[in-house]
Amino acid sequence: MQPSIANSTMQLPAHSARKAGGSARSRRAVQSKGSCSLRNLAILAMVAWSFFLYLHFSLISGAEEVSNGDPCRGRYIYVYDLPPRFNTDIIRDCRKAGGRWADMCAFLSNGGLGRPLADDGMDGVVTGKAGWYNTHELALDAIFHNRMKQYECLTNRSAAASAVFVPFYAGFDSLRYRVGYDKATRDAASADLSFWLTVQPQWGRMAGRDHFLVAGRTGWDFRRRSGADANTDRGNGLLLTPAGRNMSLLVLESTLEHGSDFSVPYPTYFHPRSDADVLRWQARVRAQHRTWLMAFVGAPRRNVPTSTWVRDHVIAQCKACSACAMPGCARSPGSAQCHSPASIVRLFEKAIFCLQPPGDDGSSTRRSVFDSMVAGCIPVFFHTASAYKQYRWHLPRDDHLRYSVFIPDADVRWRNVSIEAVLRAIPPSTVERMREEVIRLIPTLLYADPRSKLETLKDAVDVAIEGILDTVTRIKNGEQVNCCGPVDKDPPNLFAATASRIPPKGAMRAVDQNR
Repeated sequence: MQPSIANSTMQLPAHSARKAGGSARSRRAVQSKGSCSLRNLAILAMVAWSFFLYLHFSLISGAEEVSNGDPCRGRYIYVYDLPPRFNTDIIRDCRKAGGRWADMCAFLSNGGLGRPLADDGMDGVVTGKAGWYNTHELALDAIFHNRMKQYECLTNRSAAASAVFVPFYAGFDSLRYRVGYDKATRDAASADLSFWLTVQPQWGRMAGRDHFLVAGRTGWDFRRRSGADANTDRGNGLLLTPAGRNMSLLVLESTLEHGSDFSVPYPTYFHPRSDADVLRWQARVRAQHRTWLMAFVGAPRRNVPTSTWVRDHVIAQCKACSACAMPGCARSPGSAQCHSPASIVRLFEKAIFCLQPPGDDGSSTRRSVFDSMVAGCIPVFFHTASAYKQYRWHLPRDDHLRYSVFIPDADVRWRNVSIEAVLRAIPPSTVERMREEVIRLIPTLLYADPRSKLETLKDAVDVAIEGILDTVTRIKNGEQVNCCGPVDKDPPNLFAATASRIPPKGAMRAVDQNR
């Protein structure tokens, strides 16, 4: 029995061991399953947390997720934080530069608008309280930059942007070195900017074709001709730099020969703070009793043969016409009347038509075009480049006679056509329709106060941004973008409404004699 007991005794530990081993394996299996579950839970938690953080920070950064409900989809703009040498330093030293630039210092206050107009005791309307400022016509760099700060679709993520704004004060840079500086000095800031831009990661996306900057000068001021003209005192070579050749440049007047410079309106004296400011002004100019048939604001050209410039013929006809109003500067060069904003605005308010020959220094247009239209005055052009081949974002593209009158300059210079007779021949009902179209265009010709923003109306900046975004989209689609219409022929139907009103030279003499 001993052995049996012994054998039995020997088997008990083995059986127990088998049970113990099975229990251990079961415990390990349970532990393994528990570890897997915990690991999966941890992974799920990490995924959930990451998703939460993603949504959280996306909302904080401006909700730039691409979705059908995003009102800024396709409209985001990224603004470079340029080194101050490209903007603020340029205007900070304005008093040290001397010459004409010193005169600009007073115009750089209030976000580039200049000083508010004081109440002259007339009607209390054309004053700083109502949004009127002594704005310089070349202050667009600062005005546009400050106005961009109010754009509703800015982004700090350049990858989400449809366009990139370069706040380089090119117009001010050109102005400070306008006279008496050599080519290297005038080109220094533009060359520096070109190098800075082309090494930025944002530049590589479209080689700068989605970039734009604004300059309060004409396009020719940034496209100096090569060769013998390379060291003349006119302008710099910004548009000839590697960066300048690809960017879009918004200027006061286009060169009409290149696809990269787009014209935007000259700044006027009126900078509304709200839709109500604009609507009140439109109502005012609509109700104005206009006592003058036509008006001209500007001085005669000096040392220019009268036979070669229509401007002098326009002034001569205005002086000889009792129905034409002119401030003192047109009669006596140097008169301060042409530099009094309130006087200019009130003169335009009293005229039905405003005569707009080409401007100074060979430019095709002039600030007066926009000052007069803001006052509800119908512009009379003598050259197609003054408006019809420019400002295609801000003025009607095709039916130009909806808002203006065109009298060919050659007819005025050589055939001695009577401007008064042409304007009197326009039916009153047509005049009313034209004036209403001018009044309708007023908001898009204004630069709203950059410290505020219009609620529903679009100002000149809004329209320009839409034009840039459309341009970039077309470039992405492979289109060849052109800033202007064809320059070798006049726009369609341009003469349809005026050709029949210009009688032959002999008949015009008879009309003049019978008046």
